[in-house]
Parts: sequence; structure tokens; C-alpha cells
Amino acid sequence: MSVTDRILSARGLDVAVRELRAAEHAMSGAVRGAEIELAMDAYARAEAEFQARGGYAAEAEAARVAGGVGLPAQLMGRAVGTLSGGQKRRVELARILFAGHGTLLLDEPTNHLDADAVGWLRGFLLGYRGGLVVVSHDHGLIADTVNRVFHLDPARAALDVHNTGWRAYLEQRDAAERRRARERANADRKAASLHAQADRMRANVATAVAAKNMARRADRMVAELEPARRAERVARIRLPEPAPSGRMPLGAVGLTKSYGEQRVLRGVDLAVDRGVRLVVLGLNGAGKTTLLRTLAGRETPDAGRVVHGHGLRLGYFAQEHDTLDPARTVRENLADAAPHLTDGEARGVLGAFLFSGEDTDKPARVLSGGEKTRLALAGLVHSGANVLLLDEPTNNLDPASRGEVLGAVGSYPGAIVMVTHDEGAIEALRPDRVLVLPDGTEDLWSEEYLGLVSLN
Repeated sequence: MSVTDRILSARGLDVAVRELRAAEHAMSGAVRGAEIELAMDAYARAEAEFQARGGYAAEAEAARVAGGVGLPAQLMGRAVGTLSGGQKRRVELARILFAGHGTLLLDEPTNHLDADAVGWLRGFLLGYRGGLVVVSHDHGLIADTVNRVFHLDPARAALDVHNTGWRAYLEQRDAAERRRARERANADRKAASLHAQADRMRANVATAVAAKNMARRADRMVAELEPARRAERVARIRLPEPAPSGRMPLGAVGLTKSYGEQRVLRGVDLAVDRGVRLVVLGLNGAGKTTLLRTLAGRETPDAGRVVHGHGLRLGYFAQEHDTLDPARTVRENLADAAPHLTDGEARGVLGAFLFSGEDTDKPARVLSGGEKTRLALAGLVHSGANVLLLDEPTNNLDPASRGEVLGAVGSYPGAIVMVTHDEGAIEALRPDRVLVLPDGTEDLWSEEYLGLVSLN
């Protein structure tokens, strides 16, 4: 199925278009009167169905939505199966937006979108007349588009509903935290005073019972307070101490890769020196993910070769998490990535990445995007890799975990090859060099390349 057909299928227009094209073909081949009449009737029915589903205006709308989320016109005729993971997600987002349902349910919709596409999506959602339920770590998108906030509080097993916008919610939440802090401080002072008085009264037999009741009242006064909001748990992420290697642990010579008629890599040459920090930039579909998959041995090039230098230990983080086995458990996936860890050590590692108790026995297929990211990073951290291939490592992460990843990237002494549209990740990486695709141009990093980051 082509990209166009996939998006049009949200309204059944893909079938209507195929039937219309088939009717046109039948008309062009009809030669006798009866055949022509039958073909014209079939064409009239197909055109009526096509128009009933929106017709050419709907086709134009689908193209506009696709362009808005960053799908270029030359991509629309390609088979969905030949696209990169990020492009496939854009296709599905475009399909959902084009469907025109009464309520949109969007889970991290800005992942894999460049800055222009994020801006377009904000405008689209602002003008959308239906309902919107969104889960997102993009606070800018939330602030611009929501008028109610549902806050799931695991500490109190409660769902709080705030009939306000995002900024007002944050102000109310902070004010509530300050109020709770004042109430707890007052209660603690009163309870301490009551306990002190109870301690003095216990020495007298006549007042011992009253003293016990007073102490109970003090404890109850504190226990009945609304619990203070606990800080969210954050995965503590530190990248591996790299194993020793030669001067150039990884390289590539003349890498070429095509999908059908679409050439993605065009004779790419690359030298990844020990400790180098290289960022790969390019428009969507330029071959960034394909390059990392080829360097990691997940794709076979049509021409050229990947060169493994002395002492290479490769670590690969895939944006679609295809390094994880969906049928194996969290603990088994970590064991696959870091077989040297004992069971106790593995459980300790998983605990640091917020997997505890029964969570470690879940199959990877049921994990959320953020959980898969944390699990993949847990395996990477304990791999001993000296060359890291990182494909969008900050996607699906909450702000605190993203900060941990960026801090780990900034302090890692080994070589890093990174694909990212996150300007914060570039700042943390402090790249030495840049590779621009699809041309494969390699250059020393300069601030002039920052403008390309948001276009990834």
C-alpha cells in the first residue's frame, strides 16, 4: 500500500480511488456500444462513491495534512513498508488527523516531527473542533492546545481533573504544594507540642491514660493530612566505560543502499575515530536511520562495506526499539544485552531504570514507548561499548529522564554517532564532526549546522 492510499484509507477513499481508476481504464478499453454503456454506468457509480467520500477536495486535504507533518510529495507514491520508522509514524499521524473523527487520541504526537511539523500540528489542533486527549512531554504543545488537565497521581492512586489550561494547572499545583507544606509544618509543630506534653504527663499515674490519648491524637493529626507530593522516580543513567580500542574502531567505505527505486545511501564514506563525537543530519528520508542500521549490522548494503577496527565493541540504540525481543521479558532482554551480569546484578540494574518486582517479568511487547527506551538504555549502559550508535535517544522520555540521558551523553568518553532532531541532545553531545545526508558530506562541526537539526 502506498503512503497516499494509507492516508486515504482513513475515510475509505483508497478503495473509491481504485474503483474510479479501474472504471476509467475500462472506459478507455471499451469498443462496442454495450461495453461502452456498461463502462459508463460503472464509472458513474464509482465517481458518485468517490464524491460521496469527499472527492478531489478530500484528496487535496490529505496531501495538505501529509505535507504538514513533514511527508514530502515525492514520498506519497512509495510503499509504506519501504519507509523509515519515523516516516511510518508520520504517515499514521497524518492518517489519524485526516480521518476527521470526533475525538483525537494522541500519544506523544510530536515524536519524530521536525520544528516546522510541530508548529503545523499545534496550529491544526488549535483549529480542530472535535475533542482532543493528548499524552505528551512537549509542554509547549500542551500549553497551546488543552483546556483541561487530567493528572494521574500514583502516590495517592487518584485522578485529579483540572478544568483549566496547562499554565493555570501548573500554578494551581504549585500553590497546592505550598499549602500542603504549610499545613504539614503546622501539624508537625502541634503534634510535637502534644507529644512533649504527653511525655510529661506519663510520669503521673493519674494522667497516664490522658497522655496516651494525647499522643494518639497527635499521630492522627499528622496521618490525616493529604500526603506531600513525592518527587517522581527517575532512571539513573550512566553510559558504559568504553573498552580499549584502536585509533579507528569503526569505518565505512562506499555504503550504498536502495529500497526499490529509491536510493537511500549514496556511496557514504565514514571514519569513526576513537572518542569522536559525530552527528548525522539530513531531511526525513535522507537515510540517517538506514546508515546507523547498516553500521550496526542490521542492514546489508547493496555496495560498499562496514569496517570493524581493532577492539571494536558496538552499542546500538534503535529509535524503533527493534534491538528488543518483544516476546522475551524485561529481565531476559537485559540478559541478552549484558550476559555478564548475575541475576542479582541484573535486578539492581533494572531497579535503577525503574523496573521492579513483577515489572521485570513483563514481555517487552506490552511496554510503553518510554519503558522500551529505558530498557534499551539499560542494556546499552552495561554493554562495555566503545562506539555508540544512537538513533533519537531522547524520544518518549519524560523531561527528568531526558535530562539523565543528555547528562550521560555529555560525560561519555567513547565515540558516539548520533541521529537526533533534539537541539538539547546536540548541546550535550558537543559534536566534533557532522555528516550530512543524502550526499554523505562530512565536515567539522560548526554552529552553522544547528539550523539543520530541527529539520531532521
